[in-house]
Amino acid sequence: MKHLILSGVVMFSCHVIGQKKNETSAAVAFKNTYSMAMGKKNIEAAKKALTDAKMYIDLAAENEETKSSPKTLWLKGAIYSNLFIFGMNTSDSSIIQQGDELLSTSKLAFENGFTSSDKFDSDIKESVQQVRLEFSGYASEFYNTAKYKEAGIFFNRQAEFSNIVNILDTNSLYNAALCYERINELSLAAEYYLKVANVGYRSNVTYALAANCLRRDNKIDEAKKVISIGRAKFPNDKDLLLEAVNVYISLNDAVGAEALLNEALSKDPKNIILQITIGAIYVDLKQNEKAEDAFNKALAIDPKNEDAIYRLGSHLVNWAKEIVEQSNQLKYNDPKVAVLEVKSNEIFNRAIAPLEQYATMQPTDKQVLTILSQLYRNIGNIEKSTEYRDKASKL
Repeated sequence: MKHLILSGVVMFSCHVIGQKKNETSAAVAFKNTYSMAMGKKNIEAAKKALTDAKMYIDLAAENEETKSSPKTLWLKGAIYSNLFIFGMNTSDSSIIQQGDELLSTSKLAFENGFTSSDKFDSDIKESVQQVRLEFSGYASEFYNTAKYKEAGIFFNRQAEFSNIVNILDTNSLYNAALCYERINELSLAAEYYLKVANVGYRSNVTYALAANCLRRDNKIDEAKKVISIGRAKFPNDKDLLLEAVNVYISLNDAVGAEALLNEALSKDPKNIILQITIGAIYVDLKQNEKAEDAFNKALAIDPKNEDAIYRLGSHLVNWAKEIVEQSNQLKYNDPKVAVLEVKSNEIFNRAIAPLEQYATMQPTDKQVLTILSQLYRNIGNIEKSTEYRDKASKL
């Protein structure tokens, strides 16, 4: 009887040792054989080493004694993710086709290993960081070659692997949102913009971007909610205010849009930044007279504000050019041509004063100097036109 009991213990011990051997064999194949093969650039040997490592770790992961081992979980996460990375780096389609399964298995193994024990946390963090760096390279390469769908996938994967070790990768989430917007996946882009906005990542911009995507996706009510949250936090932000106006415009509510602008200004009438912002929004809305008036009101608050001075001059020039273009679309003998010509010249003339003031502040701005030369030539002041042309030519 004692002999039978002893034999049972011996058999059980051998079974455990056998399973531990699979764990060890996986580690040797992955950490030693694979690393040496890659160092020698022996691709076939490296692939075999990874395949062997996967086989051994799968055996260890199937057994009750080792499947919950922190080492097994770490190795499984590392082996599966490295197999995928190997496939990407060698363009091995047979491996790449298994990509989703390899990465989901890797992620789950890392997650279980990280949460179940602290013993291999440093190894898991190191392995996850390696994966993140590889994914960052793929994402950047795809983005730079305008493959935005693929870039979005890898930016998202980068964020998912960061989450394993409790890192919120807001930069990758933001980049994923940009990619989804590029391929017109507007709801998904809005979702990702909101993820980063809600944790404070460039919130004034990301709330506006989320609302913009929702509005373009005809989800107006959701867009209004996002704008409401964003403007409560950033009441004077131009992007949020403009997007709020665009929501009203998309509802054909011009009165509501203007009321929103007036409401913002009534709360802080001496806020020059807000006044300039409203002027810029009127420019975007093609409400040229109101834009000019807004910039002049800003200058009434601070006559030497460089931004307001430049915006006023620039707006007047662009407005006059639009009128010239309208005139060019008409027949030569159309009586409206003369009317438009008078109007454009008046506006061009009004642009001279702010642009000259700006040129004294920024004497090396070649574009402004060139515009001033053209404006003076238009009104027949050849001396001033030549003066500004010569200044521009020296830059």
